Amino acid sequence: MNSTIKNKAILLLADGTSYEGIAVGKVGTTVGEICFNTGMTGYQEVFTDPSYFGQIMVTTNTQIGNYGVRNEEMESNGVKIAGLVCKRFSSHQSREMADSSLDDYFMENNVVGISDVDTREIVRHVRDKGAMNAIISSEILDVTQLKAKLDKVPSMQGMELATKVSTKEPYEQGEANSSYKVAVLDFGLKSNIVRCLNERGCHTKVFNANTSFEELKAWNPDGIMLSNGPGDPEPLAKPIETVKRIIEANVPVFGICLGHQILSLAMGMKTFKMHNGHRGLNHPVQNIETGLSEITSQNHGFAVSMDTIPKNVILTHKNLNDDTVEGIRIKDKLAFSVQYHPEASPGPHDSRYLFDNFVKNIQANKK
Repeated sequence: MNSTIKNKAILLLADGTSYEGIAVGKVGTTVGEICFNTGMTGYQEVFTDPSYFGQIMVTTNTQIGNYGVRNEEMESNGVKIAGLVCKRFSSHQSREMADSSLDDYFMENNVVGISDVDTREIVRHVRDKGAMNAIISSEILDVTQLKAKLDKVPSMQGMELATKVSTKEPYEQGEANSSYKVAVLDFGLKSNIVRCLNERGCHTKVFNANTSFEELKAWNPDGIMLSNGPGDPEPLAKPIETVKRIIEANVPVFGICLGHQILSLAMGMKTFKMHNGHRGLNHPVQNIETGLSEITSQNHGFAVSMDTIPKNVILTHKNLNDDTVEGIRIKDKLAFSVQYHPEASPGPHDSRYLFDNFVKNIQANKK
C-alpha cells in the first residue's frame, strides 16, 4: 500500500464545514467547486471527463478504485477533476484487464484526494446548501490557514474554463475516405463523442474552442459538432458568435452539454447556475416529440432557462426530475442539441439515436 494513503487530510467547505479523513493520491492541496456524482460505476470516465475541470468530486458509491484503471477507457489525456472525496479508496485493483491501480494513476496525474469521510453526510450537505468552493489538503492541516486560501478562490459562476481544456492544435480522427466530414469545436471534448461519429462514417477534425467560422468553413465540413465542456457558458463570447454564423449558414449542427448551452445562447436564450447541478448515470429524460423516455448520463452545473425559449426554437427534451431543458431544435434549420451525454451508456444505448439523426441531417443537406 502506498504510504501516502495513511496520511491525514482535511476537507473544508466554503461555509466553514470541515471533515477529517485519510489522504488519497498525491500529498498536497487542491481547490475547486465541490459537487457529487450518483453513478455506481464508471469512475474512470468521470475523473477524465474535461467537463469536471475545476471541480472536487464526491462519489456516492462507497468503493472507489477496486477495478483500477484501463488506458483505453480514458475520456481525455488525463485526470480532469480538481480532487476526489470518497468513502473507501482501494489501492489495489481486482480487474485483470486493468493497466494500473487508481492510486498509481492519481500519483502520476498529481491528484489530491481524501477518503474515509462520511460521504452520505457531505452529499446531503451539498444537496441542501448547494454547490460551493472547497479545499482538500494533506499538507496543511490548520483549518484557519485553509480557510484563508479558500477565500481567494473565485466562484464558478462567470468562470470561463472551456479554453483551458480545449485542444491547442487541430487534429483529425477517422478514416480519410469516410462519407462525411464533421468539424468538432472542442470545449472539453470527451473521446467517445468522436468515436460515435467515426462509427457512423464521419471523418472528424477537432478544432480549438475559439476557432473562427472562416477557419471551420475552409475545411469544408458537412456538419459541425459542439462538444461538452466545463464552466459557465456565458463568458464564451467568441464561440457564441461563431455558432450564430454557423446557424445562419445552415450547416448541420449537433451540440452536447456545454455545446447545447452555447447553441441556446446563440439563439438568444439565457442560462443560469443550478443549485447543485445534474451529475450521474440515471437521470430520466423525456423526448417530447416521440413520448419515449431515456435513462441518461449527465454532468452540468448550468442549464438553459425554460422561459427564454423563443418561437423559432422547439423544446424537444425535458428532465423528468425537475422539468429543466434537456434538448432543443431550431425551426427551419438543421441544428439541435441536448444537455445530457448520448455518447455515454447508462441506458445503455437509449440516446445513441441522436448521432444517427445528426448524420441524417448531414445526408439531407448534401442532397
